[in-house]
Amino acid sequence: MKTPAVVVNLKTYEKGTGIHAVRLAETMQQVHEETGASLVIAVQAADLYRVAQVVDIPVFAQHMDPVGYGSHTGWLLPEALVAAGADGVLLNHSEHRLRADKVAAAVERANELGLEAIVCADSPAVAGAMAALHPGYVAIEPPELIGGDISVTSADPDIVTRSVARVEQVAPAVQVLCGAGVKTAGDISAALDLGAVGVLLASGVVKAAEPAEVLRELAGAVV
Repeated sequence: MKTPAVVVNLKTYEKGTGIHAVRLAETMQQVHEETGASLVIAVQAADLYRVAQVVDIPVFAQHMDPVGYGSHTGWLLPEALVAAGADGVLLNHSEHRLRADKVAAAVERANELGLEAIVCADSPAVAGAMAALHPGYVAIEPPELIGGDISVTSADPDIVTRSVARVEQVAPAVQVLCGAGVKTAGDISAALDLGAVGVLLASGVVKAAEPAEVLRELAGAVV
């Protein structure tokens, strides 16, 4: 994905499920075409194929299991995500934590298949550990601020700068995204000033009364 970027995670919100996911993806595509902003959407596996069919912006899966073809009923096969149109994958979100060895295996599988991986971390130390696995991106997200009204850039900007420094020390090619409470263009500008190359957000867009208006505002911070 092109940076600076706004990554919108639809989670399992009603407004981010099924036909609503498709419509929101189409809105993001329209705003991307209007503004040139790099917008990325992360959707549920069940919506991945139909969303990928209607947009050109990067489409990420919200999770992936480090398995191969075979007897893995109920798991998310990386090859199936690629076949469905995934450009990347979100891993180790605070709402779907993985053991460190599973994260390592999933990042390895993603890299093998050409999927861009965003790995979430809740502290600078964890951000450094995740960077050592060489995903494309590490997203720093203090769990206590996720879904709230206060951005991490206001509540704890130091955690962002320390995470950026730690990741750069461990793996300079890995880039940092900033999440948790991010909702405004000002939050995005602050994240970029702190050394991040974009943001990971959810409710501020998905639950908005007018997502297109919100996206246009956010786009202004990354173009």
